[in-house]
Amino acid sequence: MICDVLIIKDGLPLLSKSFCNSTSIKNLFSEVDNLIMVSGFFSALNSFSDSFEDMGTISELKLSNNNLKLSFLKDGNIPELIYLATYDKNSNLMNVQTFLKKLSVSFQQKFNIEQIIKWNGKLDSFKSFDSVIEQLIKEDEKSKQIKYNDQVVDWLKSFESESDEGLQYKFESEKVESIPEYFNYIPIFTSSKKVNPKYYLTGEISCRVYEQIDGKKSINQISNQLMVKEIQVYNICKNLIKMGFISLN
Repeated sequence: MICDVLIIKDGLPLLSKSFCNSTSIKNLFSEVDNLIMVSGFFSALNSFSDSFEDMGTISELKLSNNNLKLSFLKDGNIPELIYLATYDKNSNLMNVQTFLKKLSVSFQQKFNIEQIIKWNGKLDSFKSFDSVIEQLIKEDEKSKQIKYNDQVVDWLKSFESESDEGLQYKFESEKVESIPEYFNYIPIFTSSKKVNPKYYLTGEISCRVYEQIDGKKSINQISNQLMVKEIQVYNICKNLIKMGFISLN
């Protein structure tokens, strides 16, 4: 699970939220002086990596005194704005990075860029965003639970008798014939603002699906165009809806 969320602006803690019961980590992110030092440290790390383009971007660190890891994301639209999260062994880097990208989209939907750039340094200036972070955490946990349930179902299906080929064939035939109606939905952009999908999406397929969206092609047509499964395209579209980029017509 995600334990702490920290947003850093110009090397200072703009907003912090803790979901961790561990005393040592809680103290690290609850004390103002510690927050300032941590924010300055990670801001300096990002500046260092920016100075050496061949090194790439730092996205994850491991804390030696506990089982937590830290992942952070640099905002592509606002200079010196960094989103950081600590998480335990039950989460992986890709999921946490996806969470941070959703966090960045939600943050800029709630507050305009001018508000963020002209921030006066007070920690409670964006306190109203706490409820949004809590909602994103709940959605993240729910998504992991659904994924786990699907894995259990797939595992149980693996024990089905292979000898009953007639029933298996009937099941597969019905599955092919009953194509879900939502595969015919057409994804359309809800904003004319141009964004780089690589800032918000993980994986090449997600970016390719994003580039195919033109307000004309359905999920099924995009699937055929890219030669990927319809359900995969549909799930990517659902994530884009959560980020506020598209809707389904």
